[in-house]
This record gives sequence, C-alpha cells and structure tokens, in this order.
Amino acid sequence: MTFAIAAKCPDTGKFGIAISTRPMAVGARCPFIVPGVGAVLTMATTDPRLGLLGVNLLQLGYSAQRVLQEIECSDPHVEYRQLAVIDRDGNAVARTGAQNTDWSGAFIEPSLVSLGNGLISERTASAMFDTYKEKRDLPFEERLMSALESARDAGGQHGGQHSSNLVVYSKQQYSLIDLRVDFHDEPIGELRRLYNLYAPRAEYFETRPWQPAALGREDEWMSSRAGAAGNAA
Repeated sequence: MTFAIAAKCPDTGKFGIAISTRPMAVGARCPFIVPGVGAVLTMATTDPRLGLLGVNLLQLGYSAQRVLQEIECSDPHVEYRQLAVIDRDGNAVARTGAQNTDWSGAFIEPSLVSLGNGLISERTASAMFDTYKEKRDLPFEERLMSALESARDAGGQHGGQHSSNLVVYSKQQYSLIDLRVDFHDEPIGELRRLYNLYAPRAEYFETRPWQPAALGREDEWMSSRAGAAGNAA
C-alpha cells in the first residue's frame, strides 16, 4: 500500500519522486533515479532489485516501455508489483500487477506518472496528478511536495502512512534533495517541515563541493542570502 508521483521537469531536466507508505523507510526501497537518464518506481510488494535493473537499462539507452517489458520478463512475481518508468525523453509508463487489491492504478502523461495501490479511492492518485499539473508555475520540488500532500488530503491509503520521501536529481550525480521520514504518525506533514527548512539550502549543498572557499559555512551563506533579499526588497 503506497502512493507516489514521479516526474521529469521539462524546463530544467530534473527528475523527482515524492512517495509515502505505511511501512518504514520507503525511500530506501522504492524510488530510483539517475540524473539525466530517468526514474523508476517499484512499489506494492516491492523488489528493489527491479529498480536497479530499470535504471541500469535506462543508462544503456532503453526506452521506458522497453525497460518495463524487460522487468516484466525478468520477474516471476510481477503481478505482485506496481512499477513506473520515465526515460530521458519523458516517455512514461506504468504497470499495476493483478494481485494488487482495493483501488490500485496510475494516471500517466508525458513526463509524469501518479500511481498507488491499496488506496482509499482513485482520488488519492488523481489528486496528485491534478495538483502537479495545476501548480505548473511553482518550482519543480514544490509541485511534487504539494502533490503528495493532496494525496494525503484525498484519503491516502488503507491503514494510513508512516514514512515518506522526496528525492530530486538535477545535473549532479548526487541528489539535489533527498529528504526522508522513516517512521512518523504524520510523515507527509513532517516531510513538509523538513522541505521548508532544506529548500533554501539546496543550492548551497549542491554547489559547495566545487566552491568551498567562495560559499563558506552554511550559516554565513544563509545570512548573505537573507541580506541580499532584504536589500532587493
């Protein structure tokens, strides 16, 4: 029982996934991204090996549809899975195995998949899909976060949620954002709190590896940004 949204930003080329579920540590098992290459989600009775297989095939140049076909052929338990793939060109596909119960399915368009299994209703997944599209003027990360919140507000999944993850990759081999709540009574609310704290710092942590002297310490950088914003106002 899990719900998630995966997307590629057509303006920046970023790939991102926002996800929540009842068991602990969803971010360790379900979302897989390679920057500039694509994203894979493996959910329901998840097998993380399928996510690794998927991104490896994307790196070889396989299309999203071909990756999904290869995963289907390689997994004898595929009917217990729920899978989604987005490739570098924004081709998006998803598959919900026949063993998934209650409301399980996906909404798909180029560069976007909103999906879930064991949901209270279809609205959990459609709310994510609609919110992401409606908030096209917001930053990519905020669109994903808002979409996940809308899924919770639409009912979420049976049994509630305890873990959540927001992961975004830009151009670097390491993540721009990877925030995880691994056990919490309100994991999406806690993820929002962490995101609001981290978002102003994301640029700092992305660029510090090659500009350590110029950027200085985190507190100094944040103070300089606040001063610049005050002067602009």
